[in-house]
Amino acid sequence: MLKPVLRAVEESGRTVDDPTEEVLHDLLAEMSLSHRFVILDRLDLAPVGQHYIQAYLNDDLSYQVEYRAGSADKHYQAHVPRLHDVFGPEVLTAKVMMDWAHDRQGWREALPWTPMRF
Repeated sequence: MLKPVLRAVEESGRTVDDPTEEVLHDLLAEMSLSHRFVILDRLDLAPVGQHYIQAYLNDDLSYQVEYRAGSADKHYQAHVPRLHDVFGPEVLTAKVMMDWAHDRQGWREALPWTPMRF
């Protein structure tokens, strides 16, 4: 059996190994003000637990998207505003997360990333 490359983790602790784009979209669609985040972790990169992208649902139903590429100085954030009256995950959020996971071109340019300040 192959080891998973990706692991999605919901705030509840539920995990899904190697989620498809459709499954990731569904996980994001299940987010609510009491179920605020989904983390997509790359399990094949070291240090483990330091290569991830996550979406957090803000009070105004916009998204805070963050990615980390191995260390605190490579931790970035972007804000994705709520664009529709109907609540649901923005397609852009799911696409950027899956493009990041598979290292596809264009994900870095898709959002206005800024360094995280701690």
